[in-house]
Amino acid sequence: MSGRPIEILLVEDNMADARLVIEAFKDSHVLNTINHVLDGAEAMAYLRRQGSHPQASMPDLVLLDLNLPKKDGREVLEEVRKDPKLHRLPVIALTTSESESDILRCYELGANAYIVKPVDFDKFIAVVQSIGVFWLQIVTLPSHH
Repeated sequence: MSGRPIEILLVEDNMADARLVIEAFKDSHVLNTINHVLDGAEAMAYLRRQGSHPQASMPDLVLLDLNLPKKDGREVLEEVRKDPKLHRLPVIALTTSESESDILRCYELGANAYIVKPVDFDKFIAVVQSIGVFWLQIVTLPSHH
């Protein structure tokens, strides 16, 4: 990638978790821009540049909570994978669910990774920072074209 910031779409309805993710990315010193939406319907509007998001930039990575209002993360993941303009977009499920059925479902729907949010504050920060290092510094992401 060029020296441009990595664009991240954070789909998270819990404001405390969203703030932690944003702070952890800031502390990881990975050049990034985080756009935050609160529910699955808004996530799809953002990705499709609809509604209040006509100028939205296509993210390089989506961090997706599963238990969301309006449209849950599983539905968002399924829609993203079925959309020819979005299907290659890397999506990481970042959720509190440790349910085997959720894990299997997300991978069946095409999630690139499934990460359970640690309850412990320091572990939560460490997990998010490791996401930043791995996905934004090590992995080569597809371009938007």
